[in-house]
Amino acid sequence: MTEITLDEIRSRVDQHWDAIVDLLSHKVAFAAVSAKGITGDHMRRSAEFVSDELRKLGVDTRVVQSTNPDGTPGAFEVVGSKIVDDDAPTALLYAHHDVQPVPDPSQWNTDAFTATTKGDRLFGRGAADDGGGIAIHAGSLLALGEDLGVNIKVFFEGEEEMGSPSFIPFIKAHKDAFESDVIIVADSGNWSDKIPSLTTSLRGNTAVDVIVRVLGHPVHSGQFGGPILDANTVAAMLISSMYDADGSLQIPGLKCQEPVGGLQQDIDETTLRHDAAVLPSWKLTGTDSLASRLWTKPSVSVIGFDAHPVEGSFNVLADSAAFRLSLRTAPSQRPEEAQQALTDFLKQHAPFGAVVEVKPLENGMGWAMDPSSEAVHDAQAAMTQAFGVEPINKGEGGSIPFIPELQKLFPQAQVLVTGPEDPQSNAHSPNESISLYGLRNNIIAEALLMRALAR
Repeated sequence: MTEITLDEIRSRVDQHWDAIVDLLSHKVAFAAVSAKGITGDHMRRSAEFVSDELRKLGVDTRVVQSTNPDGTPGAFEVVGSKIVDDDAPTALLYAHHDVQPVPDPSQWNTDAFTATTKGDRLFGRGAADDGGGIAIHAGSLLALGEDLGVNIKVFFEGEEEMGSPSFIPFIKAHKDAFESDVIIVADSGNWSDKIPSLTTSLRGNTAVDVIVRVLGHPVHSGQFGGPILDANTVAAMLISSMYDADGSLQIPGLKCQEPVGGLQQDIDETTLRHDAAVLPSWKLTGTDSLASRLWTKPSVSVIGFDAHPVEGSFNVLADSAAFRLSLRTAPSQRPEEAQQALTDFLKQHAPFGAVVEVKPLENGMGWAMDPSSEAVHDAQAAMTQAFGVEPINKGEGGSIPFIPELQKLFPQAQVLVTGPEDPQSNAHSPNESISLYGLRNNIIAEALLMRALAR
């Protein structure tokens, strides 16, 4: 295999840089919001664009519509391969071409679906999540050209932002398209735009809907308020009972674990406060390292609450309240186990004899990297070369449930989770952006990684 130096790869990426940014800009313009309908023409066009771009790079791709578990039509998926040598190892490249909605365009400083460069950042919905992942894969293939050295398979998903309901049925129906030695999932992020990272773990997730009842029907607050609390207040008391004085969860049965592979560097509190727009008066909750609190310890969030709006409210005690809890679990804990622990706690801590009903919702398993695998060492070396600094591995508090499912279906494959994001990317939020400096080096790192895998 012909040796290619770092300088040669960097030169090739620079040579093709305008084409890479142009691809990403066009991808943003497709406004591939899966929440508007995964079977819509806008999603089909997005998939066809990605497929066409990869075909220009020598990857034999096609767009296939998946089928949901109930038999209804599913998302438009991009699958394909480029076989260079039957005896060479195979890398599966994953990204997703669907994006999050833009509920309030007025919160954006630019048009959300027009890629706009400001300084070193390119703004637009999906510029980072996960158009950046598509650009990394395409850019590395473009840079390597005929010097690839490994066989490539691709899967670019069309429903990741909707929870991937047809993902597993699709894999089982097209298993040959996923058989590989290494799976590179470019849907995460780096420590910063200047410091690369491998994602070492992902928390799992589960959710429940809770209904709290205190009355058979609403009653007048002046006539009955005092000995009877309204359901909203009781729901708030139930929610607060999950936490101790430090703000740590105190739910028996929820597991905690330390950062996978050891903690190389804790998260800087000042940076965290800035990135999350934390109010100056707010004291961060929980104990132990910030990294463990964000990556490997459980957390519960109220993500929905049904109550009468302030506008038009009147003097009535609410008879019932409903809310939805999202529980992020430690990477190693089965989500069903955590869901049951949460359910048991809520029912056992019903304030003042209120009736509490808990409806279980979907579960997603967490994931932990094997820090001793050969592919991990190759990826870390490639990142060090590309960025000029050693990577700081990090976990993610979010969940990508299909990764453990992939690992279960293909236990022989080594999984690497990389990605285009950094703490300023604002994925899922207004003014989403990608660092062009980071994108360039991520492409170089992936090209180096594939050359290492070939060796």
